[in-house]
Amino acid sequence: MTAPLLDINTWVGAWPFRQLRDGSVSGLLKRMDKHGIERAVVGSLTGVLYRNVQPANDELAKQTRRHTDRLVPFALMNPLDPSWDDDLKRCQDLGFKGLRLVPQYHEYKLTDPAALDLIDEGADLGWCVQVPQRIEDRRTRHPWDVARDIAPAEFVEAIKSRPKVGWMLLNALGLNGSRFPAKARYVVDISRMTSVLQRNMQSFLDDAGPDRLAFGTGMNWSMPEPTLLKLELLDRPKKVKDGIAWRNAAKLLKLP
Repeated sequence: MTAPLLDINTWVGAWPFRQLRDGSVSGLLKRMDKHGIERAVVGSLTGVLYRNVQPANDELAKQTRRHTDRLVPFALMNPLDPSWDDDLKRCQDLGFKGLRLVPQYHEYKLTDPAALDLIDEGADLGWCVQVPQRIEDRRTRHPWDVARDIAPAEFVEAIKSRPKVGWMLLNALGLNGSRFPAKARYVVDISRMTSVLQRNMQSFLDDAGPDRLAFGTGMNWSMPEPTLLKLELLDRPKKVKDGIAWRNAAKLLKLP
């Protein structure tokens, strides 16, 4: 197995429609230790459905402040909240390192003016922007969870409009790497891709280049074992696999 591992797609907190195992920071760290994952980008799952997301950010900062060597906290933000600029300043003071946006739950598009204003402010801080295409598979969602899956075209348009922003697309599938700007700064996590059968990972690498995929598991929402296995089985040189495991994401995050 390639090493070290940097997981760009983890969550802590609660979800109203299903019970999550080990949803705490301590539970996440326990799983990371078990599977040899050195560092992880983490966001608050609890705050996704909050009307005002900042209390969830405050709680995440409190939970992660003693684990900054392992966890990289990303602030959940809603550009339609009129106080987002104050929340952004507070999150900067609290030590957050990036933005995690959920437009499907906060009901906007990534190319809306309000969203781009927030993205620009985050970029001015040197922050990356993470966006999950979805959180839960629509086939298993509670009937009250009617959030859309973000269409691949919306990702393409957003990245074209802000190619200098560091983008991290999570839980994404169905993307065509040849449609993204060649000089844009982005990675797509492999949590929903395959290296066997459909071979989505190989296709994306061929279309977009070897530095466009990154390791992501979806913990504690999802189990990490499938992502570890697909990286192990990927039929690409060790240099490419090492890039997926750590280097590609670390470059965007400016980690050593």
